[in-house]
Amino acid sequence: MSTLDTFRHGVHPHGHKEATKGLPTRRMPFVPRYVLPLNQHIGAPAKAVVKAGDKVIRGQLIAEPVGFVSSAIHAPVTGTVVAVAPRRHPDGKLVPAIEIETDPYADQALPRREPLDWRAMSPDEFVRSVQQAGIVGLGGAAFPSHVKYSIPEGKKATRLVLNGSECEPYLTCDHRTMLEHPDKVLRGAEILGQHLGVTETVVGIEKNKPDAVDALRAAAATGKWGGNIDVHPVEVKYPQGAEKLLIQALFQLEVPTGQLPLDLEMVVNNVGTSAAIADWFDHGIPLVERVVTVSGPGVARPANLIVPLGTPVIDVFEQCGGLLPEAEGVVMGGPMMGQPLGDLNVPVMKGTSGLLAFTKSELDRPTEHACVRCGRCLDACPYFLNPSRLARLARAERWAEMTDWHVMDCMECGACTFTCPSGIPIVQLIRVGKSVARQQRSKGK
Repeated sequence: MSTLDTFRHGVHPHGHKEATKGLPTRRMPFVPRYVLPLNQHIGAPAKAVVKAGDKVIRGQLIAEPVGFVSSAIHAPVTGTVVAVAPRRHPDGKLVPAIEIETDPYADQALPRREPLDWRAMSPDEFVRSVQQAGIVGLGGAAFPSHVKYSIPEGKKATRLVLNGSECEPYLTCDHRTMLEHPDKVLRGAEILGQHLGVTETVVGIEKNKPDAVDALRAAAATGKWGGNIDVHPVEVKYPQGAEKLLIQALFQLEVPTGQLPLDLEMVVNNVGTSAAIADWFDHGIPLVERVVTVSGPGVARPANLIVPLGTPVIDVFEQCGGLLPEAEGVVMGGPMMGQPLGDLNVPVMKGTSGLLAFTKSELDRPTEHACVRCGRCLDACPYFLNPSRLARLARAERWAEMTDWHVMDCMECGACTFTCPSGIPIVQLIRVGKSVARQQRSKGK
């Protein structure tokens, strides 16, 4: 284990977690309407298995995965399917979705199911079970979790790493999950660890969450979860939540470009994902809801809420006292990598870790000036890229050269833009370059 407890480069934005880190998680009341986009995860969108007019119960499969890198979707409420049609996605596009009208007389209890005998499952059966549960990475990327648990022939996993960094400002949903449900987090780790055959489980938590460190250490000390579990505090730095950077912080090992943590015999999972694994195998509860942090200077009452998937964003804010008059913008996710919303009627998704309301002072862009070649973006980039050069190449539309400068290694963390004294939207320019590179690659250019 590393004694440095961090990775090289990165930035230190103000945490802004004070408003919600001490607030216990509470449940969001059910609302009249839910919209479930079929592309809530990385990979192929799910395929609807219900039609308009169908009655559904909470937890029922309503969309099945299409292909291996795809995930199921389940009804977040008991009600009636009123449409399977295009609806507005948080990214602004119209996408296929399932709209459900809530049954106002249903108790909305999840059906009682027997625990799944995961010990008796073959590796392939375990992977298929997680896929059918609809579980994806809950740290924000929404990558289908079962893909990580499918170990290709010739490879093995010896370490399971649970990611409790939660390095994005304002967000405290993972913090509260670790604090309130440490046994569930470690139970999920036990199930995953035995399936993967690991010899060690390491939980990485930033040092600004000492109560979460204590809670997980106390749970691990009971010995109920077996195995070798180490709860390891790491330095507070952004973007420590990126799995490759957390590996550097914990072990001082670098995942080479183009490779995955599995190439270092590691599987990395968010702590919320681990808790979801425990819910599925112990209680048969698929992913129908998640913890969301609602915060920012533009909301009346910040909160940590358990929100059914598909809940309109506007209803979540209403549960928190509504937006203040001075609120001028809302971001889904964290302020560094989140998605600005143009419509508050879009739904909460599997990857929605936060809903943040900001005022004009937070949203005002600095006046842009010419690059002064100060090198701050180079010092900030955790992958040792040259962000300023990539931004200039994007403006010149020299897309092929951007690929030569390893633009596809950029994780779009925004650390470069955060540090730029000239106010240049570096990461936004890089994002355009990556998009063009993907299009050209798909066309075989």
